[in-house]
Amino acid sequence: MKITFTPEKNSTAITFTEGTQNRFVEKDGGTSLSIGYGKDKTLARRKAILFLRKIISVAKQNKLKSIALDWEEVRRIVSSDVTDTDLGQILAVSLSMANFDFVAYKTKPKDGFPFVEVVSLLNASKDLQKDIRRGEIIGAEVNAARELSNMPGGDMTPKILAAAAKKAIAGTTATLKVLGTKEMQKLGMGAVLGIAKGSTEEPQFIVMEYWGSPSTPKGRSGQQKPVVFVGKGVTFDSGGLNIKPGDHMYEMHLDMSGGASVIHAVALAAKLKIKANVIGLVPAVENMPGNNAVRPGDMLTSLSGKTIEILNTDAEGRVILADGITYAKRYDPAVVVDVATLTGAVLTALGTQASGLMSNDQQLEDDLRALGEVSGDYVWPFPLWDEYEDMVKGTFGDVPNISTSGNSRDGGVIAGGMFLREFAKELGCPWAHLDIASRMTATSGEFLSKGSVGAPVRLLLALAEHYAKRTDR
Repeated sequence: MKITFTPEKNSTAITFTEGTQNRFVEKDGGTSLSIGYGKDKTLARRKAILFLRKIISVAKQNKLKSIALDWEEVRRIVSSDVTDTDLGQILAVSLSMANFDFVAYKTKPKDGFPFVEVVSLLNASKDLQKDIRRGEIIGAEVNAARELSNMPGGDMTPKILAAAAKKAIAGTTATLKVLGTKEMQKLGMGAVLGIAKGSTEEPQFIVMEYWGSPSTPKGRSGQQKPVVFVGKGVTFDSGGLNIKPGDHMYEMHLDMSGGASVIHAVALAAKLKIKANVIGLVPAVENMPGNNAVRPGDMLTSLSGKTIEILNTDAEGRVILADGITYAKRYDPAVVVDVATLTGAVLTALGTQASGLMSNDQQLEDDLRALGEVSGDYVWPFPLWDEYEDMVKGTFGDVPNISTSGNSRDGGVIAGGMFLREFAKELGCPWAHLDIASRMTATSGEFLSKGSVGAPVRLLLALAEHYAKRTDR
């Protein structure tokens, strides 16, 4: 989709009206499409995002290829609490995300897929146009993460994911390093290697680095501490020997959504040239029930030296993240955030509206909640109290990979966070865990196509920018 700032021939003008009805209106010899924005006189940020997506959704339903919006009309219906700068970016991101559909495996219809090809935004100032262009870049990168996550497991192996990371940062100053089996064995990444043993696909540990801080050149002492993101990259999760039931295994190609979000958050930081250092770490494996698969009762020695007692092979994401979190320590980070489709329990707790948030630092928790509201990747906190530590006391090893009670649904979200906290204790910096299983796929009413929603790319970018601003003070 292209956003222009001059009228395009044969564009259908979009107008807004109170209520929920959408209808074509004949006036002055032309036809416009009137779209209802609800009963509120002006829309708060959350409702504005949904309505802007609705514009594209309705246009696609009516097979409109080119539409025209008046900025002054958009500004009129959105609360003044949302600045012009924010609204310009929100507009572009929302239109881009709503226009996405995963069609890589569909035969193209004779008339083409029903995408909106051109949006003409009239009466936009030059400053606003810059905000729009920035929003286009963000929207495109979110959609790229969705495309990556939606790929079937047979066409998205750890090596293919690593190649996708390389492609994502092509043409930027970001760099990529990929560790294979031999490199991980040398380092002692027993957690990643252990989970990968059941698959014929070689695991990969993807390391992306973007050094955007102007403080000092890369590698010199005194350099700004980086923000480190660790993303779960399970390219397909069968459950391992604790194999999933058939109806729970569908969509498990999306179990690398955390990794996809980290890859494209780093790519965004580089493409927008933000003034922060951003590192992306993605342990990538397949979790399969092959002859060599890790067994319930097995012990894995992690990069940290802690042993992990495998009680359930379907709790594999936290195991590979343990090595990712420990690897992050070598960067002396300012903050570490891991991102994972970790538990089904978070869906029980939150539904599909927000990701679960756990942190060892109250300020970081507060920052992520606030940035979630601004970015549109909403999060909600869970406790990591010391009273929950019995969950992560191993019987024969240091840390069990599910609660020792054996029932992962009782505090399942918290049990995952408590496990990861055991490895984050060694970081010496604020850490947060985002359980994005609840935001893995689109839900009804948010005007997005089925499949991945690209969470939380926007939130990770916002956090990186937040740390860039802190350095500027």
